[in-house]
Amino acid sequence: MDKFIIQGGKPLNGEIKISGSKNAALPLMVATLLSPGKYTLHNVPELRDIRTMAHLLRIIGAKIEFADHTLIIDTTQADFPEAPYELVKTMRASIYVLGPLLARFKAAKVSLPGGCAWGPRPVDLHIKGMKKLGVELNLDGGYIVANCRKLKGSHIHFDVSSVGATGNVMMAAVLADGMTILENAASEPEIIDLGHFLIRMGARIEGLGTKTIQIEGMPGLHPADYTIIPDRIETGTFLCAARITGGKITLRNCQPKQLLEVLEKLKESGAEMVIRENEITLKSTTPIQPVNVTTDVYPGFPTDMQAQWIALMSLAAGSSVVTDSIFTDRFTHVPELNRLGAQIVQKNNSVFIQGVNELKGAPVMSTDLRASASLVIAALAAKGKSEVFRVYHIDRGYEKIELKLQQAGAEISRENAGDVI
Repeated sequence: MDKFIIQGGKPLNGEIKISGSKNAALPLMVATLLSPGKYTLHNVPELRDIRTMAHLLRIIGAKIEFADHTLIIDTTQADFPEAPYELVKTMRASIYVLGPLLARFKAAKVSLPGGCAWGPRPVDLHIKGMKKLGVELNLDGGYIVANCRKLKGSHIHFDVSSVGATGNVMMAAVLADGMTILENAASEPEIIDLGHFLIRMGARIEGLGTKTIQIEGMPGLHPADYTIIPDRIETGTFLCAARITGGKITLRNCQPKQLLEVLEKLKESGAEMVIRENEITLKSTTPIQPVNVTTDVYPGFPTDMQAQWIALMSLAAGSSVVTDSIFTDRFTHVPELNRLGAQIVQKNNSVFIQGVNELKGAPVMSTDLRASASLVIAALAAKGKSEVFRVYHIDRGYEKIELKLQQAGAEISRENAGDVI
């Protein structure tokens, strides 16, 4: 089990190229199941979650080649419409296969994500959407067992704007009979990217980027090639890393328009930025100013940047409040940040941060993907040596993050921590 060794207190200074978006790549990989044939996806990040999804597609019957950020998927012989628990428990995005499998095979057996009940949880939005399209679903041994004679277009209103449910239902609806209208749909860049890929395959979709998406079902689609958008969360993470260390960084191959709220908050914190079409340069010349944040659905402040922002605010010149309106229990990084000397108190779905003059190196434990990122950037700013354990979490969503940080002058290395932790 790997760990990061970080010698903090050194400002980042350099250039980093942003990788392709994990959250965009995963549903596009699954969408290749909709029509048999060979697909080529470019700018695909080399990540643990990508490998997990590739393994799932192989189980279903697809042939996959992956090299130099290019993923070739051949779904010609995919004929096993099942997603086993062993894979779904490690990555919730595996449930994305439900819609494409139903659209192509009219049947699917997909494990419920680990720890997820049949009740009013996020997966329930997927279920309700599929039922609206005429699917019969049952729970059997922890699996969603679904069948349909024919998918039928429907008017679907999501009680909560959900990226996963929007994408899943959209993939099913492109092969349904008739028109499907999705209301209160997600408008995130990753949904727009999925929609553009489906359109490239021959789908008819209107309203991408708005709360109402219209999908005219087609009798069939065809394979297509596509280039994945840059990862906006990786972009935001590196910007926070540069700001917290008082450094200067230029990020290339990014799309600033995808994270305008994060950029605005960074400006409020005192960062100087030069923003171009596909490039951002951030420079830190003044103390970090406290800035309150409340996460919200796109285009609001992303919940996937909440942990990194809390780390940044731990060194602000004053107090701040961060509230997560998307998830109420996503604060496992708080006690670990406090181990580095932060002064953070959690109350319900908000944290109250009193900025300190300095953080000090310490051993800390990663608990999930974004929590891992917050610990890494805090450790980069902390004086002395830090050890970040269980970095397999961060490998799910950040491509070779230690190598990218090294390019910007960070003293960070990966070592094997053994099986003690």
